[in-house]
Amino acid sequence: MSTEAGSLSEFDRSGAAAWERSGAAARCGPEVVAPEGVEAQTCVMTREDTVWARVYYRNATGEELRSLLTLMGPGGRTVELHCAPAAHDEPDTCETPRVPSSGLPGSATAVAEFVGAGPVAEAPLLLRAGSERAPDARG
Repeated sequence: MSTEAGSLSEFDRSGAAAWERSGAAARCGPEVVAPEGVEAQTCVMTREDTVWARVYYRNATGEELRSLLTLMGPGGRTVELHCAPAAHDEPDTCETPRVPSSGLPGSATAVAEFVGAGPVAEAPLLLRAGSERAPDARG
């Protein structure tokens, strides 16, 4: 398995062999746990000349949540995906579409934000988890 700055989440150990065979590399941030019962780890995935963001998460809040996964690249380029974490205590993933990489290797970062139920303007931010930046990336 190829990792550059972080390690593959405990949430995806069952799929680690297939992940390793795919030739993808991951830069993952730390696993973050919110007191409300959400835990997540965000990674930037790369394979050859493509890049995408993936978040591994577990929603133990008992409520459906809203989540926004954002992949940020050089020059202000972003890819956003709205995820809908179900109200169950099982590990799951959400990932952005794969896009051509641009800029220096490792220049992309990713952030996942999980918010509670209710009107968007009133929904509390429960957790924000980000990827690691490559050691040689500047910005």
